[in-house]
Amino acid sequence: MNDTNFKFSNSVIGLPLFFVLLLWTVYWLQIRFDFDFYQYGIYPRDLLGLRGVLLSPFIHENSEHLYNNTFPLLILLSAIQYFYPKQTFGVIAYGILFSGLITWVVGRENYHIGASGLIYVLVSFIFFKGIQTGYYRLVALSLTVVILYGGVIWYVFPDVDQSISWEGHLAGFITGFALTLFYKTPEYAKPIVYDWQRPDFDPSTDAFMKHFDENGNFVNISRDEEEDQIDYFSSSHPINYIFIRKTDAEDEI
Repeated sequence: MNDTNFKFSNSVIGLPLFFVLLLWTVYWLQIRFDFDFYQYGIYPRDLLGLRGVLLSPFIHENSEHLYNNTFPLLILLSAIQYFYPKQTFGVIAYGILFSGLITWVVGRENYHIGASGLIYVLVSFIFFKGIQTGYYRLVALSLTVVILYGGVIWYVFPDVDQSISWEGHLAGFITGFALTLFYKTPEYAKPIVYDWQRPDFDPSTDAFMKHFDENGNFVNISRDEEEDQIDYFSSSHPINYIFIRKTDAEDEI
């Protein structure tokens, strides 16, 4: 893996800031002009309530609700944009769409609003995708997400807090995991395959492997073959060996 696969760009900061600024702008319009945006949330099993599938993540009940979603979005959107840049917009778009549809199918007959469903999509995707790749940096990212947001798993259960949309949280968590199966492992996270691991590898052509039989046991090779290998590894540059000659006094000891 090469560090050049992880390149910092303006979008790592710009995308989270833009998304969060959009949420705060919508909330400012709501309180400034006394708009009732709640009716644009997800209302399960109602055709008009389907519009909330796309609109509900941008609507929040109060400043505390929005504040609690702001910092997780800043961190998680930055992380996914940095480590999974090619999958970021797909995860966000499909995450909002499918988590909203699941909420519309299974949710209680109330308006479901807020960006927490998307937060659960991001947490689920980053965690499960990192574990699936087995690549040490992405696994470390998965463990970091667990440390920071592992406690949110309790809010996918209905008995924890009836005032929150646990259905939206559960839908986001399921959607995030499903997206890890849809998106392939990034090229940089795939395991390295060495020449000797390839099925078409011929040990007889490798100077080092000539010292071992098919069972992996060390074998002696003829002097002619050894000289051929020395010629193979030798360069056109002369080699001077440094040694210390024993003195006569040392010989007598």
